[in-house]
Amino acid sequence: MKISHLLLSLCLLTSLQSASAQEKSPYSYKKPSAGGTGKVYMGREIAQVMSFEGMEWLERNSRTTEENTTLALASLPLKSNSVVADVGAGSGFYTFRVAQRIPKGKVYAVEIQDDAIAYLKEKAFKERLSNVEVVKGLEKAPNLPDSSIDLAFMVDVYHELQHPQEYLAALKKALRPKGQLLLLEYKEEDPMVAIKPEHKMSVRQAKKELSANGFKLVKNRSFLPLQHFLLFEKMGN
Repeated sequence: MKISHLLLSLCLLTSLQSASAQEKSPYSYKKPSAGGTGKVYMGREIAQVMSFEGMEWLERNSRTTEENTTLALASLPLKSNSVVADVGAGSGFYTFRVAQRIPKGKVYAVEIQDDAIAYLKEKAFKERLSNVEVVKGLEKAPNLPDSSIDLAFMVDVYHELQHPQEYLAALKKALRPKGQLLLLEYKEEDPMVAIKPEHKMSVRQAKKELSANGFKLVKNRSFLPLQHFLLFEKMGN
């Protein structure tokens, strides 16, 4: 009888612990949409991660014109000695162009996909860009030293983070005081932007999520044809 009571107590404790963990989780779940994971954060369904098999799309000849990447790059808050992180670097479209702009600085090209990492390392070697360091990130963190970067930027990446709350906390630690985070995200508000809904974000949603994780919006620029240019600043230490 005592054993039965003990087993019942253990079952109840496990159930309570499980319920408590669910209450504390910032995520909820639903049936996945066509381009989504079914995992929801602050009312937004997290998008599926684009495979590196889509590398040719990232490097397409029309990208510069379609997205006005020249203007986006020129608008990055960089100094010649800035230390920055291209989070979700992909093919390095932005990585290597930024590296050329900051000859005395450094670019961490952060990726989690092994084939992308191999590609980035080979290209950095071929182009003799010694200020590019390729980093294998984690799903919940960029795997960068604390207080090591002035700026992190994500180009059409944030909406794919599978653990946005944890990732932002880790990224905040990697940023120096007053460090900045730039998001380029396809405009959800514009129906003419022909991108899957899960791969677009509104300014309101981005601000909502980033504000909840210790970042304040300091610049909201609408000069790009397809994407928001949202610059956030780290709050606190």
